[in-house]
Amino acid sequence: MRSRIIMSMLTGATLLASTLLGATPAQSADVLAQSADLPAQSAVPAQSADVPAEFGTDWHDPITAAPPVTRPENTRSCEVTVAEAQFKDFTPYRGTYTPPGDCGKRWSKVVLRLDGKVRGRQFDRLGHLRIGGVEVFRTSTPQPSPDGIEWSVEKDVTRYAHTLRTEQPVEMLIGNVVDDTYTGILDVKVTLTFHAGRPDAETAKTVPDRVLTLQDGSTLTTPRNSERVVAEVYATGSGGGCEEYWYLTVPEEAPYSCKADEGPYREVRISVDGQLAGIAAPFPNVWTGGWSNPFLWYVVPGPRAFDVQPLRYDLTPFAGLLNDGRPHRIEVSVVGVPEGQTGWSAPVNVLVWQDAKRAHVTGALTKVQAGDLANSSTYTPGAEHRLDTEGGHRLTVAGYVDTSRGRVTTTVRRSLANISTHTWSDGENPDALDARWSDDETVTVDEGGRGPARTTRVQRSYTMDGTTTLGVGDRLRTVLTLGDRATVTETRAGRRTAWSRLDDTYTGDATYTASVPRDQRHAVGTTSERYRTYGSNGCYDRSLVSVQGVLTEDRMGC
Repeated sequence: MRSRIIMSMLTGATLLASTLLGATPAQSADVLAQSADLPAQSAVPAQSADVPAEFGTDWHDPITAAPPVTRPENTRSCEVTVAEAQFKDFTPYRGTYTPPGDCGKRWSKVVLRLDGKVRGRQFDRLGHLRIGGVEVFRTSTPQPSPDGIEWSVEKDVTRYAHTLRTEQPVEMLIGNVVDDTYTGILDVKVTLTFHAGRPDAETAKTVPDRVLTLQDGSTLTTPRNSERVVAEVYATGSGGGCEEYWYLTVPEEAPYSCKADEGPYREVRISVDGQLAGIAAPFPNVWTGGWSNPFLWYVVPGPRAFDVQPLRYDLTPFAGLLNDGRPHRIEVSVVGVPEGQTGWSAPVNVLVWQDAKRAHVTGALTKVQAGDLANSSTYTPGAEHRLDTEGGHRLTVAGYVDTSRGRVTTTVRRSLANISTHTWSDGENPDALDARWSDDETVTVDEGGRGPARTTRVQRSYTMDGTTTLGVGDRLRTVLTLGDRATVTETRAGRRTAWSRLDDTYTGDATYTASVPRDQRHAVGTTSERYRTYGSNGCYDRSLVSVQGVLTEDRMGC
């Protein structure tokens, strides 16, 4: 992945059906062994297709194996256009959102849909949509064919219902550059479809009473009767520079083009008034120009390709502190980023559930216990340069609130780990990475003698294993596997009450001639994705295979 070859990257999408609010998919290493329990696919015949000898000037529109957003049946629905724009530069679209007039103010489901099209030549681009200052959608774009492509993304945004009940300003931006070389204009339309009625009991648990943003970008004032507080952070390493592919950075002593003083370990932290309140492992996004090889992503993008999921932090232990009616400082930082270096974006939404029977909910923060940060990168020189990294961190926070139902104590335990081996030869050819990240979170809610404690555990794991080689005739080949896995388990009094597993695996192998015009690249490539979920709410299993830009398989399981 020589930096002079690497193109701008951008990609991300996956959805996990769970009782957690927008739980970020992935799973820890011990969950990987459980993947064999997922159901096998049924023997659905692959789609027949004529496969060319190499990529041409057109290919199948981008497609992912992730499931569509489920919609309620037999309900009235209303559609509202939120934004419609052609992005040619870095001028944001600005407009006004008006709630639908024929579907009431309570909705069983709200679904966002982006439809896009682009043709010509263009890099991948990162974009966002904000309604009333709330970031409801973060996305990236596919790279087009000369003949043009169309794509779409759906996202369940029911949890932002509070924001959507009143007229709001809209801002959308997909920063782009259009000139004689990069001709692709990003033509997009975003709609919201509202399904009338009340959400089912499980969905209702995930919909907060209020959705807040930080005032002046750094302070938060919650309602004084808040009883549950969750922050979500749309954290992405992006915007050019080495933080787009932070997982490849090396310490100063190693001869590699992307430097970071402490190596590739990253951890996204959130603090309240300077006190560490939450930690999370960032998802290792690979955008659609990533790993030096856009032919990997033309048809099948990597996990979370077009729907960038936020990191979530349960700040309920801090609710008693936050409920004093005063503004509190909320800060997000990324461990491992060299001092003074930009490259990360981390907008924050704060979701709040209120106690309708109390004007003021009191409480206290009772415990903040952080383990020592482990972050070690060992460089071994030689004909093959090698960097071995091990990192990790643990945090436990606890607190209580005295609600109208009595005292509720919340304890959040989170454990992060990262192990990676990065090898390369002189000239960064070949260049290889084998990396794993885990993020294990347990939230326990204890209502004292009014019922057994409830525990939700989310085990996330992300994997990346790939090699890029520049061979004879400047033939650049990339072989890559990406994994996004998660297990969610809910228990009450030690007994499992609900569970789900996710395994989203991408594999790709693509080769093209570098440093020549597009029509002389003679590119070939096979990419695939299998997305599986399984659990107490049923199963979903879909596989896609693309060869030379032709979709050769679309197979359903379960």
